[in-house]
This record gives sequence, structure tokens and C-alpha cells, in this order.
Amino acid sequence: MLQKLRFAPGINKQISSSSGEGQWTDCDNVRFRYGIPEKIGGWTQLGDTKITGRNTAIHHFVTTGGIKYAALGTNRVLYVYSGGVFYDVHPIKSTTTLTSAFTTTNGSSTVTITFASAHNIENVGDVILLDNFSSITNSNFVSTDFEDKKFAVTTIPSDTTITITMPSNESGSGATTSGGIRVQYYYPVGLALETAATGWGLGQWGGRLSGQFTSTLSSSLTDSATSLTMASSSSFSSSGTVLIGTELITYTANNDSGTLSGLTRGAQGTTAAAHDSAATVTDAASFAAWNSAPSGDVVTAPGIWSLDNFGNLLIATINGGETFSWNSEATAANSTRATILANAPTATATTLVSAPDRHLIFFGTETTIGTKSTKDPMFIRFSDQESINATTSYTPSSTNTAGTQRLADGSRIVGAIRGRDAIYVWTDTALFIMRFVGPPFTFSFQQVGTNCGLIGQNAAVEVDGTAYWMSENGFFRYTGKLESLPCLVEDHVFDDLNTTPRQHINAALNNLFGEVMWFYPNAGSNTVNRMVSYNYLDSTAARPIWSIGTLDRTAWSDSAIFGKPHATDYDDSSNVSSTSTTYVQGNQDGCSVYYQHETGLNQVLSGQTTAITANIKSGDFDIGQREGLQGDGDTMMRISRVLPDFLSQTGNAIVQLDLRDFPNDTAASSSLGPFTVSPATQKIDTRARARFIALKVSNDSTNQFWRLGTFRIDYNSDGRR
Repeated sequence: MLQKLRFAPGINKQISSSSGEGQWTDCDNVRFRYGIPEKIGGWTQLGDTKITGRNTAIHHFVTTGGIKYAALGTNRVLYVYSGGVFYDVHPIKSTTTLTSAFTTTNGSSTVTITFASAHNIENVGDVILLDNFSSITNSNFVSTDFEDKKFAVTTIPSDTTITITMPSNESGSGATTSGGIRVQYYYPVGLALETAATGWGLGQWGGRLSGQFTSTLSSSLTDSATSLTMASSSSFSSSGTVLIGTELITYTANNDSGTLSGLTRGAQGTTAAAHDSAATVTDAASFAAWNSAPSGDVVTAPGIWSLDNFGNLLIATINGGETFSWNSEATAANSTRATILANAPTATATTLVSAPDRHLIFFGTETTIGTKSTKDPMFIRFSDQESINATTSYTPSSTNTAGTQRLADGSRIVGAIRGRDAIYVWTDTALFIMRFVGPPFTFSFQQVGTNCGLIGQNAAVEVDGTAYWMSENGFFRYTGKLESLPCLVEDHVFDDLNTTPRQHINAALNNLFGEVMWFYPNAGSNTVNRMVSYNYLDSTAARPIWSIGTLDRTAWSDSAIFGKPHATDYDDSSNVSSTSTTYVQGNQDGCSVYYQHETGLNQVLSGQTTAITANIKSGDFDIGQREGLQGDGDTMMRISRVLPDFLSQTGNAIVQLDLRDFPNDTAASSSLGPFTVSPATQKIDTRARARFIALKVSNDSTNQFWRLGTFRIDYNSDGRR
């Protein structure tokens, strides 16, 4: 007897497989379009290289001259992308010209740079740009090794010295404070990852890692090694914890000659990883602070940007830091750098430009402009209309529209986005609506939600007048009233969510398919490795349409400017980008890949095409009362054939019947399956017998696509056991 298999749209993870008849219960890289599941589109790398660090923001805009730009902010460098090329426009914090600068040692790749006075470089890993080189005596290093090259700071031995790591060892006898160079210090952004640590705060929390408590690996380290060798371990304690890249490693013994043993890898929720020779090893318990650091558990804040444009000016703000502008219409704009925005606050959580009134708004900022110690995480400051860098732009008066406001519900402003007719402002506990009302108040503020705070700065989007966001306790939307978003995958997401790196969680809009997506880390990861999506076009109150998967993206921008969505993927195992524009020698923070989505069927990275595997699995179906038999699943079912049906198919697909006799059994494929199905396949002959049967459709090769139709099975009752 032939029977159609009908399934409701969307994934339902709130039920067991045996109670999921007529529903889809699992998938990866699948979307629902008009209620029908299909494999998602492919993605292709943009630009000729990866970019240094973990990208946290993408902003697309078009200049008045018609040039399309994408601004990308990593935890190390601010880039703009145009015409297939990345341009480094990161602001310079300080410039110092040195003489008698270099000290090298034969057989070592370490170069010490000596400053005449305090260098004020804050953190290991910060970026410097070198140029105006003059020759070094007793060294094989030459101008091309340094000129117009970027380096990550390897260690900070003192207030007047830093070290960098060259790609090769010194073969000369060694230089001693010889040669000259100009050092341009990039504004520091922050760490690549947000991780939990015990004890003193790190990096951006009020101090810097002390250089005397850092060293470098003498050889590469595998992800399972139980001992490590570094240049020197004499400054490290007899037992403790070290940080390499983003991995915390505990050790039980130190021989003071460079070897730490008794390693426990991936401590405190970090991920065990392989590390290259010369990677920086930092004593995680050592900290040089400006003030007393609080004891107890802390979270190391990651480097995050907020990006917007004020006409032709790109506005870029480092979370917790300064705000910069870059003029896209300046002469030779791509060769110029962003500069600090004059007269503006210098410590801010996030910024945006209001529309259509054009005020630059600072959220979580200083009560006294220029005094970072007055940063109030609940304080808002907005500029005079159409004025962002005049001496009076941010000083409220009777003759301008500048102003301030402090919010009441919450402990900090987490994020803000510009909507169709309002600005949405989230604290960690509440939602406020900010609307332009004109003089004398300029903006009105209304609290419209409680117990619905934003989980991370970038975890909200707005489309067609509705805001969607992820909170610590569920998904929400605001349509003029606050609503908890019905979610059939809620337990799947929140029961397996790592809330420590919450600032990595980011929301995305793909209006080509009516999708809102959130990318998040699961409990076993300290960076994004999961995706959950909601289809706002096809969902109904009776059936919200959700999907899940393993697509991992650190930032996303919709198709409005470039016609296709763009996104970045973080690769913490690759520290090398391939061109001088993006390459930072000694980088240990990984790299990001910039992709265009919804193009083709595959992943195209560095010219190599690989498959995007996708799958979807149904809940169990059985013989029930609707077949005229007593009981529901009382009798076994024998399936003799399957009639596959695809609305669209390119290449082969794999069809599998998963069989179980009882709900707690482990599902197994039918004896003749899985089955490879081509567009010409008419039927599948199978010998499947079980009480419960589930359908799974997948693909595993390049140039494959499928969109399901209505499958049919030919089955009969086959006894009770």
C-alpha cells in the first residue's frame, strides 16, 4: 500500500523522535522555503586573502560617488573592502622614531626593539607597523624584512622594550641596539575570544600582561602533548596556568630551564589546540595592573567594533574605547587611515547614527567627555544634529540638539540598533525605545520590556518594523508590543549554550529567504560553532518555523548593498594571511575569511571547492489507527519500496531509512541502505522492517542540491514482533 509522507515545516527539538510523527526533528545546512526543506546556498571567498584576527562587525555602505564599501573590524585591525581588495585603515595611536633600536641573537627569531622612553604599548599581541628602516650591523636582517611590515608584539620585557618574532632566525653574529626604525602603534582593540578565567582580570580590564611573565615555544606543540618547552620558564611559578593563543593550560611542574610538564589541556572551558613554534606563552596568573584587580571569577572581554556611516564618513567604535572616523571620499581614500573623532567621548560601549535626523549616539559612555574613568555603562550621549566633530557637538545647550540620558533598568547597555521608526536600546535586563521628537528634548525614551535583556552586543536585528533578539532566557520580538518568540528548538539551543562568550553571539538577517539567524557557541566551544534560524515570512502562530545547524559566522551583513549577504568565518588554527595589506607577522589570534553567501552550491575557499554537506531527518512514523489497525505502533511495518520525490535536484542525494523497534533503541539504517538517488531514480527497493521508521535525506559531495517534494512508501503490516 502506497502512503504519502507528510511533514510540518520547521524543526521540532522539543519532542522525542518517537513522538515526532509528521515532523522534522533534526537537520544541518537546511532551510525551509514556503514550508519545504532544501539545502542552503553556497558561499565563495571574497578578496585575495584572509584578514588578521577575529572579525566582529561588517558594515556595508555606498559613497555619494557611488563606490561600494564593506567595513570589517577584527580584534586587531580595521579594514575596508572594495573592488575585491582589502585596505588597512586602522587608526594609529602613537608614532615613535627610534635609533639604536634593534637587538638580535644568532640562531634566534626574536628581535628586541628598544625605545628611548616609555613605549606605552599595552598588551602582548598588539599590532605595530614598522617603516623608515636603517641598516643593522652584525645582522642578516635587511630593509625588506621590516619596511612597511606589521608585527604582533611577542613580549613586553619592560616599559622601554618589546620583542617581535621574525619568520626566520638571525644568521649574523647578532646586533646590539643597532639600526633605526619608525614604530607606529595601532590602537589596541582586544582579545580574540571571550573566556572565563579565575583570579586577576586580564588585558582590557584595567591593566596589561606583564612582559617578564611571557616566553615563546621552542618547538611546536600538539593538541595532546603533556609537556612543553619554551625559551625560558624561570619567571613562571612551580605550578600554575599558562595561556597560549586562546587555550589555557595547567601544569604541575617547572624545571626552571624552559620545560613545563604535567599539562592539562583545554583548562577552564577553553579548547585544546596545536600551537606553532615561537607562539607566545603567558603566565595566566601574572598581571600588572594600574589599580587593584578584583579577585574571583572574571571574563576576559573580547575586542568588538560597532560600525556605521555618517554620510561618507565611516564611524568605528571600539567597545569600551575610542570612536574613529574614516573619510571614504578623501583623495586616495584607501591609502588613508581612520583618525580619532575630535571632541567625542573616548570610552563607549557602542555607537550608531540616527536616521533621518542624523545624530551620532554614544551608548554606555562617559559623563565627562575625555575622562574615561567617568564611563557609565547606562549613560547615553548624542551629538548636535548634523554635527559630530565640532567643539560643541556633544555639549548640550539652548542653541543645539545635543543631549544626554541615563537609563534606569539594568546594570549596563548591551547593544542598540536602528529600526524603521525608532532606535532599540537593550540593557542586560530591559528594552527601551528611543525616538526623535525634536526640540527641546530631541529624543524620547520609553521602557517597553522587562526581563528581556540582550545577551550580546550584536544579538539583535530589525526587519520590516519588527525587532528580533536573543536573550539569556529565550528569543523575543517587538512589534509594538513585547512578545516571547515561540521556539520549537529552545531547549536544544539554551540547554547547550556557552554563555561565557556571549559577546560572540551575533544575529543575522537574510531577507532573500525571510530568515533571522543567530550564531552562537555551544557548551563545548568558546567560539561560535552553531546556528539557529527563524523564518519570519512563513511562520504562523500555530507553527513557527525554526531550523538549526553548524554554520559558524562571526559577523553578517544583508544583501541590500552588494546583492548577496556577506559574512565572516573565524579560523583560529590559521594565523597567516597571504598579502602585505592584511599580514601581521607573529599573529597568534587566527584569521577571518570573508564570504559572499547564496552563490553556487559549494564552499569556495582559496580557489579550492569543497562540499557543503546537508541533511534532514524526520521523526518516527508507524502503523497507527488511521491505517485501520488497533493500536498506534502496535504492529511492525515492512517497507518494500520508496518513491523519492524532489521538487529540484542537482547531482545525487542520499536517502536513508532509520529503523527502531522500540523508542529507546538506537536507530540503524535498513540493511540495503543508505541509497544513492539521482534525478533519474524512479524507486528504491528496500527490505526495511521495524515498528518505527524515520526518513533521512542528505548529500555529501560537491555540486549537489535538493529540495524535497512528497515521498511515498509502499508498506504492509508485518506482525507484532
